[in-house]
Amino acid sequence: MNAAIHTGAPRILHLLNSGGFYGAERMLLDHCQATPGRHRVLFLDAPEDLLARFREAGVECQRCQGLGALLKALRDERGNRALVNSHNFKGLLFGWVGASLLRLPMVITQHGFTPRSRKQRFYTWLSLQLCRTPTVGRVVCVAESIARIHRDAGVASTKLQVIPNGLPQASALPTRGHGYGQWLAGYVGRLSSEKGPDLFLDTLIPLCQRHPKVHAVMLGEGPERAVLQARIDAAGLTARITLPGFQRDMRSWMARLDALVISSRTEGTPMILLEAMQDGVPVVAFGVGGIPDVIEHGRSGLLAKPLAVDELGLHLQALLEDPAQAAELVARASQTQRERYHLPTLAQHWAQVYRGTAKEAIA
Repeated sequence: MNAAIHTGAPRILHLLNSGGFYGAERMLLDHCQATPGRHRVLFLDAPEDLLARFREAGVECQRCQGLGALLKALRDERGNRALVNSHNFKGLLFGWVGASLLRLPMVITQHGFTPRSRKQRFYTWLSLQLCRTPTVGRVVCVAESIARIHRDAGVASTKLQVIPNGLPQASALPTRGHGYGQWLAGYVGRLSSEKGPDLFLDTLIPLCQRHPKVHAVMLGEGPERAVLQARIDAAGLTARITLPGFQRDMRSWMARLDALVISSRTEGTPMILLEAMQDGVPVVAFGVGGIPDVIEHGRSGLLAKPLAVDELGLHLQALLEDPAQAAELVARASQTQRERYHLPTLAQHWAQVYRGTAKEAIA
């Protein structure tokens, strides 16, 4: 349950439109459990198993399909010192309408933007315009790069705050190991363009062809699965690059990985990056979004220029050939995660945001 529940604490209503349990959903679940306050998640749409996962964790939630259902849920909470926290574009749009009509204080959590199509670019533009309005009291960005986009769009600096994602204290990792003689690189995320699964294959197919001991696993589901599988089959690597689908138990997979590859075209502060740092898996990634805020190249991970798959491959080969370097990166990354991305500490920053936003709304 929530870390602290106080009678006088704001009632925090999280708004999210979701297709499954990905990075934002993981962040939100941990957030509700760790941050003082009374949390309730209003899913604008979500699969039933996602709601079940939140309920199993003790987080109150419900599905609100359509603006009318959401407005009713918000109206029912008006007497509970309610505060709206939106988590993606539809949550922001619907939440902004509800907070404006019902005069509720509002916080926006910006996990990142994916402006790759005309529609997504419009969503990004509209999100930034809504952030400038008086309805929005605070905009919390998970990375400095995202805050910079808001400042450049004219969002007042006094509204902006950077609070990166963090992780709770973890239990001991399962015993490390996988098939004898294998070296396993992993991709974790939705199989869709913004996450760069095609760039992962651009990197791993040549590496596998040069090094017989290299294997790869792509964990996740998404619209590009069939195309990715066809590429793997055509390269003759069906037995060495596998797509097991979405996995609920990531820690058992972390125990098997020799490297995590983040080949995203755009990112905020990926939860899987922090999980790898916590679990002792060396990270090789493109230096996009908030990743360079977390990883210091050559010290806590290895970064390549965005989209530079040859450079990404060279970094992976360096880890493959130099286990001592990999061990040094892991040790420093683990320390960084404990010191800077520890959820109980970050939760207190969030509590201050909620209290400050609620006070300003009353004043």
